[in-house]
Amino acid sequence: MADSQFSYALPYPAARKPVMARNVVSTSQPLAAQAGLSVLARGGNAIDAAIAAAAVLTVVEPTGNGLGSDAFAIIWDGNELHGLNASGRSPAGWTPERFAGQDKMPARGWESVTVPGAVSAWVELSNKFGKLDFETLIQPAIGYAEDGFIVSPVISELWAKGAALLKEQPGFAETFMRDGRTPRAGEVFRNAPLAATLKAIAATKGEAFYRGEIAQKVAAFAAAHGAALTAEDLAAHTNDWCGTISMGFGDVSLHEIPPNGQGIVALMALGILGELPVGDFGPDDAQSLHYQIEAIKLAMADTERYVSDPDYMKVSVEQLLDRDYLKSRARLIDPVRAQEFGAGAPTAGGTVYLTVADASGMMVSYIQSNYSGFGSGVAVPGTGIHLQNRGLGFTLEPGHPNQVGPRKRPFHTIIPGFLMKGNEPLMSFGVMGGPMQAQGHLQMVVRTQLYGQNPQAASDAPRWRYVSGLNVAIETTMAPEAISGLEERGHQITREEPDTSFGFGGAQLIHRLDEGYVAGSDHRKDGMAVGF
Repeated sequence: MADSQFSYALPYPAARKPVMARNVVSTSQPLAAQAGLSVLARGGNAIDAAIAAAAVLTVVEPTGNGLGSDAFAIIWDGNELHGLNASGRSPAGWTPERFAGQDKMPARGWESVTVPGAVSAWVELSNKFGKLDFETLIQPAIGYAEDGFIVSPVISELWAKGAALLKEQPGFAETFMRDGRTPRAGEVFRNAPLAATLKAIAATKGEAFYRGEIAQKVAAFAAAHGAALTAEDLAAHTNDWCGTISMGFGDVSLHEIPPNGQGIVALMALGILGELPVGDFGPDDAQSLHYQIEAIKLAMADTERYVSDPDYMKVSVEQLLDRDYLKSRARLIDPVRAQEFGAGAPTAGGTVYLTVADASGMMVSYIQSNYSGFGSGVAVPGTGIHLQNRGLGFTLEPGHPNQVGPRKRPFHTIIPGFLMKGNEPLMSFGVMGGPMQAQGHLQMVVRTQLYGQNPQAASDAPRWRYVSGLNVAIETTMAPEAISGLEERGHQITREEPDTSFGFGGAQLIHRLDEGYVAGSDHRKDGMAVGF
């Protein structure tokens, strides 16, 4: 892919420049990016670097992930594309009857905790693709947990917000607060129990976490609080090499992890957008934005109705991605009027994200998350582990394919993205941030591929986020004429300041050049792209 494809103009206010190198790491936290880069410099490959960076992120960015997270990855190994689903399942005791009388799934506490899969992802990736010893890859994370790290302003702010909501959850204050408060920016935070847990994970290649001493501690703490999660649930965890699903757009194709994730939203929206004259308008023109928003609405309506753990889906991925079906959905879009859409009938026809690329051609798109910031808020004393609240992804609606049930994967928001051009890798990327993620994927693909914006410019650009109904949130940095144009088309606009939370996500992108890569890292986060 020739570098002449891009304009290297930076049309949006931002302080960052594209990073170009033969080996690149792009993450949401500088210490994690540098940990990955150091592994590459020692002769490790992109997988080794991704594992090292991911492990460091569990220490230095606990506001978005931890050892209690789930993970997904898309890997170009130099010859072919692979997809890994390392999301955990619900406890065996989570029958629908357990939640009888409730209006929706619990958002916090033990009744939102599913089995974490991130640690198993590191082990799986290392075993299949890694070059360096697994224990070596975890050492940077152990160092930051044991010796401490200096807390950055963004993380400090999110930490305080999280604690205000979660400090009464079991184990939270003991794990994440010192002297009754969270760390301030510039202060050093140490987590000796987390260091010990990471050492056990490193020494046993994750066995201690799922079937050993750590699993027993997690299960004992769950039992003490009447939770359903057991040692057997942890031991039963398995990953799936699930491949990818894809959608063409011009001469490129977007690849996503198949359900139980929301990557299919981006694919459906991209397929719908391919039926519309979006290329007739500029990247920040209200008409282009209108088409993108309406396409996302249609895709999200179908996904909410039909997508779940694939073992329980009643409508297939192939039916949802069928070109004729997507054409029929595209015909519903009015070019001058925003609408509310329901699900179609296809049978009738946060988070932390990182990406790494190395000089051998290997590229990794990797994401791990606790879901809602600190997740469930539950932290297991003496371990440094805080647990995700992925159970919130289930519904209580009887008969729905995503209805809560035992040993079942919930609907997931976290998704890694990957672009191919023919049989060649083009871009590994992601946009962390709950329901923003699929919307962010669409915006990154359109900006880089249709409008020729380089990864940093695409990341810097003002974003929109569909909320519900006719409601759309827009960053205030968007041009006034674009915002007024959307309002004229009937969109109910909420103007929001660009922030460091997950409202408009955090993007990391690495795009292939003829000899090397160009990367971008979101100014909305602490992170950075680094390379050599």
